[in-house]
Amino acid sequence: MSETTLYTRNGDYIPRVAAVHDLCGYGKCSLGVAIPVLSAAGCDVCPVPTGLFSSHTAFPGWYMHDTTAMLKDYLTAWKNIGVEIDAVYSGFLGAPEQVDRIRDLYAMYPAALRVVDPVMADHGKVYPTYTPELCDAMAELACGADILTPNLTEAAIILSEPIGDEWAGTDISDEEAHRLVDALVAKGAKHVVLKGIQREGETCIRNFVGGLGMETVEVHNEYLPYMLHGTGDLYASCLMAAVMAGRTLEEAVRFAGDFVHDAMIVSAKQPEFRDRGVSFEPLLGKVCGLL
Repeated sequence: MSETTLYTRNGDYIPRVAAVHDLCGYGKCSLGVAIPVLSAAGCDVCPVPTGLFSSHTAFPGWYMHDTTAMLKDYLTAWKNIGVEIDAVYSGFLGAPEQVDRIRDLYAMYPAALRVVDPVMADHGKVYPTYTPELCDAMAELACGADILTPNLTEAAIILSEPIGDEWAGTDISDEEAHRLVDALVAKGAKHVVLKGIQREGETCIRNFVGGLGMETVEVHNEYLPYMLHGTGDLYASCLMAAVMAGRTLEEAVRFAGDFVHDAMIVSAKQPEFRDRGVSFEPLLGKVCGLL
């Protein structure tokens, strides 16, 4: 297995990360996860809010404010004051036009690391705010990533494969996981982390990482038998934190999986934990330990 380091820390320099995600008032996810995790890794997090949510969408009656109309002026103001960015980390998007704003960031900062968490679907179902046009735009964005972190359903959308009942589960073979990673790299993503393979009768959850200059390998963790909102955002943010701390991609994948596993255990000790989202705050010292 090759050692794949995608960012090198330079002395005391604090890297700046443009975090292109929504902001959720209740139910920890998106910027509510990315800002503390990346800050703990010694990064200067510069939010680009793609939407404002009252709560995550598993709650009934959630409210969303689409920020698309403000983003062009928002980023122009950055350019006018000379903001410098070392990485662009994108997640949930609110409209297809927001992909154009991410491309604006790529043009403004051509040397920045591009990390795309293509948050749009899971277990065979597209999220309620995602239109076919937005899914198509996200798929195009994904193909230009330095690091792409899809689940199985998102991988199928990016590859224009059907996402019917056969994608509702997460039980696929090693060979199929390798095929998906290779196909996403062939589409243009430089490195791919395929998340969340859980086979029937097994007690582990598997992630596969591969890409240019490295073989595809599997990293697994204990499977915990409950779902929590925000674990995908936490995983991608922890992976990003480890990469920006100078760890190899393989090390980052292992760190992210271990951290999410431990955070899920902490979460299960909280009241109404299935609704409130993943609880990671007591574990942030582990992120600080990356430095």
